[in-house]
Amino acid sequence: MFVTNLFNKVVNGYSFMKEKDTKSKEQQILLAAEQEFLLKGYDGARTTSIAQAAGVTHAMLHYYFRTKEHLFERIVDEKFATMSHSMFAIMGDSSLPILDRIKGGIEAHFDFIAANPLLPRFVINEIVSRPERYEVLSKRVNDIITTIFCGLQSDFDQAVECGVIERVDVKMLFISIMSMNVFPFVAYPFIEPIMGDLMADRERFLAARKAENVETILRRIKKQ
Repeated sequence: MFVTNLFNKVVNGYSFMKEKDTKSKEQQILLAAEQEFLLKGYDGARTTSIAQAAGVTHAMLHYYFRTKEHLFERIVDEKFATMSHSMFAIMGDSSLPILDRIKGGIEAHFDFIAANPLLPRFVINEIVSRPERYEVLSKRVNDIITTIFCGLQSDFDQAVECGVIERVDVKMLFISIMSMNVFPFVAYPFIEPIMGDLMADRERFLAARKAENVETILRRIKKQ
């Protein structure tokens, strides 16, 4: 019995370590691929470079992700899933006051972009240079927000009836949030020389920009 139990522990431990190693290799590939895609775009990205940066062989990369397209779609899925979870988890929390939900959603989206500053420009470039990529990106967005918007609009309409906020179209609100939050990161190289000392401290500038975006949007929808 002792020998059997010992054998089972060894086997189970080996299986756990193997699974852990598999996830580790997969994560290394995803991290390397993310940087490759964001810096070089889909067309410029090379799986050989991704494999080298991840510390795996080219054959191993294709073992985990058969094609560059599959790797690209996996990264897109994870990025949009992270964004939707961080933003809509707060905005969809009916236990919070509606204005707190909106404020939290704006801040969560801004923080997501701040953690992925190359992502907005990458998405724009992909859509412009490869219109067919729009279908992949559009599908991910639609899958995430279609059902969420319906629920949010109902909650917002109820808040309007209670006199808490002005009437607002959730889709238009989402566009306003995205526009205001994304612009500083897309335009950063161009506005930095113009703004001078204001942007000398990047973290301070981003914190001020986030607060300004929240105040601007809440002022627009808060019932006076």
